[in-house]
Amino acid sequence: MEEILLKCAVVDDSSLQRLSIVKLIKDHPNLKLVAEYNNAIETKNGLLDNETDLIFLDIEMPILSGFELLDDLPNKPQIIFVTGKTKYAFKAFDYDAVDYIHKPVNKERFNNAVNKAINLFKLRQQSSAPEDEDFIFVKSNLKNRKVFLSKLKYIQALGDYVKFITEKDNFVVLATMKSFEKQLPSDRFLRIHKSYIVNLDKIERYNSKNIEIDKEKLPLSRHKKNNLIEALSAIQ
Repeated sequence: MEEILLKCAVVDDSSLQRLSIVKLIKDHPNLKLVAEYNNAIETKNGLLDNETDLIFLDIEMPILSGFELLDDLPNKPQIIFVTGKTKYAFKAFDYDAVDYIHKPVNKERFNNAVNKAINLFKLRQQSSAPEDEDFIFVKSNLKNRKVFLSKLKYIQALGDYVKFITEKDNFVVLATMKSFEKQLPSDRFLRIHKSYIVNLDKIERYNSKNIEIDKEKLPLSRHKKNNLIEALSAIQ
């Protein structure tokens, strides 16, 4: 495989902080700086013109925060949060961040984060999955795990965690249902209850209160029944 070169952008309202990250990017052989932005609005517009693989993103910025910026992006590059506050680290899991670096940034910590981004980029490039075999990556035990959508039966909310139930095995990740509801294709997956998102292809039968997958009954919210009927009709 050819040498990896990630196109990077830096987003920070502090010019001094941007300068420090820019210098680290320019010194790294696998990174190419394509843009600098000092606020989220500028970033949203700039990403339309600049192909970007990786963003070094501050969180506390005027007008829109780094999190609010990501909420508005339909296609998200890889994200490394760079912030002066540690209190946002837990929330960063919801955004599938590659890493979370605390300011001031030292070179070793920066390079460790970049290596994670490079490895994830390679993993996606080297995927041997057929074009019609869709998948997502899920961060579990500090590693990015590939989950083929055709093998995923359903996911279940467990407090601050989400449990994945696949044909092969089950595993738990630190994340929210909302983050996966956005990732999963809406024509194949449906949230049938506040605690369950199911693969429509795996549903064997249903009634007004439950759906059944592999003889396992899952609760169906009353206000989701019509959505379920419409979704199942669309794939028949």
